[in-house]
Amino acid sequence: MINGLSILIAISGLLIVGGIVGYAVMIYNGLVRLRKKINKAWSNIDVLLKQRNDELPKLIDSAQEYMDYEQEVMNEITAARNEAQKASSPAAQAEAEQHMQNALGNFFAVAEEYPSLKATEQFQQLQNRISEIENRIADRREFYNQSVNTYNIRINQIPYNIMANLIGYHNKELFEATKQEKQDINIAEQFN
Repeated sequence: MINGLSILIAISGLLIVGGIVGYAVMIYNGLVRLRKKINKAWSNIDVLLKQRNDELPKLIDSAQEYMDYEQEVMNEITAARNEAQKASSPAAQAEAEQHMQNALGNFFAVAEEYPSLKATEQFQQLQNRISEIENRIADRREFYNQSVNTYNIRINQIPYNIMANLIGYHNKELFEATKQEKQDINIAEQFN
């Protein structure tokens, strides 16, 4: 009878240990999946930023012959493009994106003063393409933030936090609007 009881205890112990190991593996795999989802979301933003950065020289080239005296605006876009390419964190990316949006806003405002430029089909197509990409970037940022938020919540919940600490997973940074983006806009100034 002792042998039967010993075997039953050993099997029960193995089942418990196996269950704990299986649960730990499930937690680990879930955390890895969330982290990869964040990396994918960031990569999708990078793809769109590259597309936009590839379109900007075409836009500048199409406008160059019409806007000979607007070199400062052209330089502003180029500098903003370079800053956006160098940004590595969500905070740096947010700041670079704000500079890019300001530069593009200035560029399109100056382009309004050149009716012959606005009338060209190539300029209109590029302007529409860049606007479309900007909208897609905003959508991807929202998805990135959702992924980061889910991940940050999960790694702070019990028992996930134990595994997260063991494997060195820490909170990820959200892509947040800059102070400049959060400021109220004076609409009267926009139309003057």
